Amino acid sequence: MRLPELVVFALCAVFSPGASALSYVPLQPPSYPLAVRNPYLSAWMPGSFVANLPVSTPQFWAGQDLTLGVMARVNGQAFSLLGLPSPPGGVREATIVNAEYTATHTVFSLLAGNVSIKLDFLSPVSPGNYIRQSLPFSYLTITAAPATGDDDIQVYVDLDETWTGQSGSTGTIFSTSDVTSVFRLVVDGAERYTQNAMDQALWGEVVFASRPSNSTRLTAQSGDPASVRGLFANNGTLSGSAIGKYEAGDVVAIAQDLGSTASAASVTYAIGYARDAAVNYLGDARASYYSATYNGSIAAAVHFLDDYADAEAEASTMDSDIDSKATSAAGANYSDIVILSVRQAYGAADLTIPADTLDTSDVTLFLKEISSDGNVNTVLEPVVQYLEMGRWPQPWTIHDIGSSYPNATGHDDGQAEQQPIEETGNILILAYAYTKASGSSTWANSYRALFQSYANYLVTNGLNIASQLSTDDGAGPLPNQTNLAIKAAVGLTAFGAMYDDADNYTAIGKQYANELYNNSLATDAGKTHFLL
Repeated sequence: MRLPELVVFALCAVFSPGASALSYVPLQPPSYPLAVRNPYLSAWMPGSFVANLPVSTPQFWAGQDLTLGVMARVNGQAFSLLGLPSPPGGVREATIVNAEYTATHTVFSLLAGNVSIKLDFLSPVSPGNYIRQSLPFSYLTITAAPATGDDDIQVYVDLDETWTGQSGSTGTIFSTSDVTSVFRLVVDGAERYTQNAMDQALWGEVVFASRPSNSTRLTAQSGDPASVRGLFANNGTLSGSAIGKYEAGDVVAIAQDLGSTASAASVTYAIGYARDAAVNYLGDARASYYSATYNGSIAAAVHFLDDYADAEAEASTMDSDIDSKATSAAGANYSDIVILSVRQAYGAADLTIPADTLDTSDVTLFLKEISSDGNVNTVLEPVVQYLEMGRWPQPWTIHDIGSSYPNATGHDDGQAEQQPIEETGNILILAYAYTKASGSSTWANSYRALFQSYANYLVTNGLNIASQLSTDDGAGPLPNQTNLAIKAAVGLTAFGAMYDDADNYTAIGKQYANELYNNSLATDAGKTHFLL
């Protein structure tokens, strides 16, 4: 297992100072999360691009461009706000003045003439609300605040088939549900669970939706980007033409007319990527949790927009709590990294239920090893379920249950990346951590025989360790790695604690720790530091 990307952020946090006119709060990160909800909805804005935000294009986590064009029109003058490297004639660039991130929000503040405009990207993180957590959408809220007097303001957002992972086979469907307008972009003929070479899913659908408020008017259009963007720049509205057609290179666009206003006004868009089957688990389709309540992406998008106020309230509380706790734990610099990592960590996951029964009591979280080789679930419950079936033939714990997300099909042939001590220690430590966090031993007791077999493996193989891989697999296999020996000692102690020191495993773990440190098996002669 390679270092997860959130750790890479920590290790590579050489954050650049911005130009004096642009403030970065709390600092300028390597990349800003925009729409980050699952492995296939993962849009980012590189930190180095933000100074030129009006002409900068967001990227998928793997680096490919994702078209997202945002404009505002103020008193007849159009301004590019984000993602327009080639804006229509006469369009001016707004001035970016502030870039801020929290655990759940990324907010860019710009000036368009005398109007302050905020682009607020909210990707909810809601571990206690399974519907909200599983919805594959993010919010973009645009708020315009005139400085003085009444200003006539319109806003515009578009996207295209770059979000589908391919070019030339895109179909579009435009629908309305009550007051909500929804564009869906789909790849014609895509097979389930297929993705492109850059890890974008092909079998789902891009969802782009918005609704007018009581004081705004919504128009929509699809077509050639120069024509559609030019129409908005000139008129502040869209024609509603060609909304059921799509040709390669087209955009789908939704504009909102805020009218003449002397106070701040906001409109919200939903941007997402929905898959009818999220994960293939040992041959059975798993659907996103929300599917039990909302049938199809349109109903889900409508609910998502309905849920905005509650999602925002929860996000505000979470932002404050995480920042406060991280700062208390290790200071402001640590908190800056932690809050940047939250959406990234949750954005590697799909919360699922069986697609055939939609049984909400059968909930499984699947994780993708993003920014590595795309393995499925290198930790806990689905792994334990698979191991309990007896289909993995090796005496140690499996590294993952699928070589390529979202296919969690196991390794019945025993041919997976082999990290025997690493993963065997991991699973016992994680199982004990879950037992402590949940305050219940029921789950651990149901797998006691399995976990004991792995504790026995550590007893036999965890001190004088054969050449093998560790989590730093880029270093290749090495014998007698101290970090693996420590993990074995901790894993044995965790197993003993989990089962009230069953068969004296805690004592064995402590004995190994004593050998490693007090008896200098793993330290230099002066016992000042551990050796590799």
